[in-house]
Amino acid sequence: MFKVLLVDDERIILDGISNGVDWEAAGTVLAGTARNGIEALSKVTQEPPDIIISDIRMPGMDGLQLAERISQSYPDIKLVLLSGFGEFEHARSAMQYGVKQYLLKPCNENKIIEVLHELVAELEQNAQREQFVRQMRDGLDKVLPHAKEQFLREFVTNKTYGDQDWEYYRTLFGLNLDNPQVRLILFQLEGAFEFEHMFAVKNIAEDLLDNTVLSCTVGRQVLIVVEDTMEPAGLLERITQIRQTFLQYYKIGLTAAISEADHMTRARVLYQQNLECLNHRFYLGEGSLITQRDIVEVDKPASNELIFDEDHLMLQIKTGCWEEASDQIDLFFQKVAALRLDIPTARSYVIQLFMAIIRLGDSDAIDRDLDKLITLSSLDTLQTIQTFFKETAHHIALQHYEKTKNKHCIIVHRVLDVINEHLGNPELSLSWVANQMLYMNCDYLGKLFKKETGEKFSNYVMKARMARATELIEQKSDIKIFELAEQTGFGDNPQYFSQVFKKYTGRPPSEYMKTN
Repeated sequence: MFKVLLVDDERIILDGISNGVDWEAAGTVLAGTARNGIEALSKVTQEPPDIIISDIRMPGMDGLQLAERISQSYPDIKLVLLSGFGEFEHARSAMQYGVKQYLLKPCNENKIIEVLHELVAELEQNAQREQFVRQMRDGLDKVLPHAKEQFLREFVTNKTYGDQDWEYYRTLFGLNLDNPQVRLILFQLEGAFEFEHMFAVKNIAEDLLDNTVLSCTVGRQVLIVVEDTMEPAGLLERITQIRQTFLQYYKIGLTAAISEADHMTRARVLYQQNLECLNHRFYLGEGSLITQRDIVEVDKPASNELIFDEDHLMLQIKTGCWEEASDQIDLFFQKVAALRLDIPTARSYVIQLFMAIIRLGDSDAIDRDLDKLITLSSLDTLQTIQTFFKETAHHIALQHYEKTKNKHCIIVHRVLDVINEHLGNPELSLSWVANQMLYMNCDYLGKLFKKETGEKFSNYVMKARMARATELIEQKSDIKIFELAEQTGFGDNPQYFSQVFKKYTGRPPSEYMKTN
């Protein structure tokens, strides 16, 4: 039902029309009455009706003045003016205020109902038109974001798009840029994620970047276009906030690449910059924020040749010396990263060394280790490759250590025997034992000895000599200090012996003898 406001200063006419017209039959309801234009305008302000039927001649504010005020503030309200025969020409001037219906007094209820039917039909038609426009607008509002995403996706990947296409779509989407220069930001989610997570990244980015122009998903990545209205440092800070916010809520890392600033028509070139930056996450690692500067300003060595002592690493693994092997593997990956080779070449170096290591494993485990090669090849950052690489190498080194553990124990026991037998020999040293007694590599023997005993060879020998000295003092209280020095391997240097003895026992030999 459409609401009607009836306005007339004559009570008889007001009551007559109010009670005589079948408002419901006309598809209307009488919402109220007023005695003049001022009262009518007040009621319109409180609750606007759909139709106003008003007399022209009224005190205070007449019908024409009311029509003028209504047309200015409430142009959708339909007005019907009641006029006497002599006011007919005067009523026609109301057409300038949108009044198209007027009735001559006296008028019967049938004539009023007829006019109401016409106005109701017009209002219903307008309502249908507005509903249609609203539905179309709602449909466009739903389609428009998808259209914008598809346009951006095509614009950065399709070579056929150019300046004219951008101008057309810029106008179509109402993209009025304060700064024609833009930057492209490309986010890549790390690890396992759902498709919905990409939209979460997009929403967080659009919320924190108030200068967003367009956004879309491209494959498994999220692309954001922003106006270049922010200082680079500020933009980098906002991108860091996006990554931290997403990590906080979804526990998924984000790697971000940001392009240089340029005109939107060069978006495809800027997008290629983003892809090149993300490609360098192979070296910079997951969760990085990569710019063109990170690529251009890398100090590359003069030679692209990788120089690495592979045989030394193989020896450490075969002998089970994992600490040394681990350091060598870290050194290898540092050298690969420093060269900044193209990724296939870098992978080939890694795979070549990986194959050499798995050949050191048990023969029945080679097939299993070859399957690891497939996993290794699928990893897309040097950091994750290094971690996986070291896990496999550690497992193989541990196998060799277990195999040679008994042999190591025998060697170390032999070293201990040599120490006990030659404790008084000033020539007793690691190199002397390795070269003259056991015929082994000195460095290897030293690492093996420390691994099995927890002590460096020199420390162990010095402690053993001090223990021998205290035993000799306990056995013979009047023994001379020079005799102690000679019998514990200090030769003819009793002064040095005294210094070492005090360091280990806290007292000089003479005082120790008196106390004992």
